[in-house]
Amino acid sequence: MIRFTTASPQSKSIPTSRVLFAFEGEEGFANLTGSAASKVRKEIAKDGFKGRESEGTWVTPQGLPGTERALVVGLGSREKCRTESYRRAGGRAARIALASRQARLAVAWPDRGLKGVVSEIAQAFAEGLLLGSYRYTRYKTRPEDKVPPMESVVFLASAGTVGQVRKALDTASLYVEGVWMARDLINGAPSDVTPKVLVDNARLIAKANKGVTLKVFGKKELQKMGAGGLLGVNRGSAEEPYLIHLHYKPQGTPKKSVALVGKGITFDSGGLSLKPAGSMETMKMDMSGAAAVLGTFLNIAALAPKVEVHGVIATTENMPGGRAYKPGDVLTALNGKTMEVLNTDAEGRLVLADALTYAERQKPDAMIDMATLTGACVIALGALVAGLLTNDAALAERIKAAAESEGEPLWEMPLVAEYRADIRSKVADIKNIGGNREAGTIIGGLFLQEFVEKTPWVHLDIAGPAWLDRDFPACPHLLPGGTGFMIRSLLAFLRGF
Repeated sequence: MIRFTTASPQSKSIPTSRVLFAFEGEEGFANLTGSAASKVRKEIAKDGFKGRESEGTWVTPQGLPGTERALVVGLGSREKCRTESYRRAGGRAARIALASRQARLAVAWPDRGLKGVVSEIAQAFAEGLLLGSYRYTRYKTRPEDKVPPMESVVFLASAGTVGQVRKALDTASLYVEGVWMARDLINGAPSDVTPKVLVDNARLIAKANKGVTLKVFGKKELQKMGAGGLLGVNRGSAEEPYLIHLHYKPQGTPKKSVALVGKGITFDSGGLSLKPAGSMETMKMDMSGAAAVLGTFLNIAALAPKVEVHGVIATTENMPGGRAYKPGDVLTALNGKTMEVLNTDAEGRLVLADALTYAERQKPDAMIDMATLTGACVIALGALVAGLLTNDAALAERIKAAAESEGEPLWEMPLVAEYRADIRSKVADIKNIGGNREAGTIIGGLFLQEFVEKTPWVHLDIAGPAWLDRDFPACPHLLPGGTGFMIRSLLAFLRGF
């Protein structure tokens, strides 16, 4: 992780590489004025730099004392500039700095000129730097593939803003450390990141966080509990299934409690309803919901939300072994409902049936589940937007607001009551797929709703943004790779709940 520090703008011991913020269509800079700004503008104009959002280039500034070169990043037009613009500028700055082997940067943080609250935009820019500087090189052996990490960034802040900036930098580091952890888990080879590895990570988190306890239910305990969905999906795998329960309780008496539920399929072959080979290549990311829960808990004690938090993960592989569950089987979920299996590749909803039931038994005031549930959601919303389905409009609005602040877009879809007939089974209570290919994401949400009694609940289908295979400023390494989507948004939500 990059080490963030603050210093006075008059300090003499700061890096000689400076970051400048440029607005599109303006001569000046957000953190540079006067004749120096005019000279830099002339230099960057030669490279065709316009100041568009996420645009960036190196220049050798004239008349800027103590600066050997400047990394100029664009924020777009001043009128349309938003918090996310600073986050994307940070991601682009990290990408350019890494490509040029630049380990240290200085950022002159202005008291005015930037649109937005100082603490919010400082946190966003720092998050972008951290998100954009992540690299996954666990399996690389050639020295040239081991890109040296960025070491430090100094924020030059005046006495009036230094306190706000320091707090923002600390928050950004705590948020993104959880994202990095989730990315490492998602990007790991599926034979290395097994359900047991998720349990091991949960143990480390519980040990490191004051106020966090852990319960782990293995196969024997799940059999006694009657967790038929998780056990059924696990039948074809040589790896043991687990239900993981992390529990954070803040000091004092919390007024609210939230349950976070994550789908933890560490590899999804599709089971006997086998996926095509190409569709299986990225299925190590099918535990992204579980990774989001673990990443949210990583620094929860340091962030200290004043709300009780339950983290529930149902984890297994979905494999076509000799004892694998079959199309036509009927599984009994933890709440006693029977589920007819017509497609073993619709397994996420079966394990979440048990996880949601268990989470609701903890009597939370709100439940949020995250799952790479349906390919239909990717078709509908693409790779950058997650689907949201809910039984509580007020809860959904709070989550959407938190996600918007962190630049993680959500789009609400309806739980159409009339579509529930599509999952009515002739031999069991419900079946795990609809009768046709219509409304696949909504059908998945309606299935999950069967395992939520009265608790306000939001389902997030993160199948698209959990894994990215295109250039994006805050995730430049991901071609392709896991993103750690929703961790920052969940932390922002919890701290404000």
